[in-house]
Amino acid sequence: MAPTYTLEHRVTLDWKRLTADQKVAFREARDKLFEDRATGKGFRPSLRVKGVQGTRGIFEMTWAPDGRATFEYGSEQREGGPHIVWRRIGTHDISGRP
Repeated sequence: MAPTYTLEHRVTLDWKRLTADQKVAFREARDKLFEDRATGKGFRPSLRVKGVQGTRGIFEMTWAPDGRATFEYGSEQREGGPHIVWRRIGTHDISGRP
């Protein structure tokens, strides 16, 4: 089952700053993240999903050489399905404010 998701306000602002190519790359990585989450086998290494240092429960995903997105898990919206809260989408610069 694909996860449900919501976007924090900052993501909307971040999204407007991305190029069309960056948006495509993010969407492709997001779909892979959702596929991996659905299988329960862990995330593929190319996404480099890891916890953000100095935070609790916030994760980072790599979607391009200089493309990062941060997210956390929220309250289940559909029985048995995870809920992802996207926090930031952008370049490595978002790491300072995940």
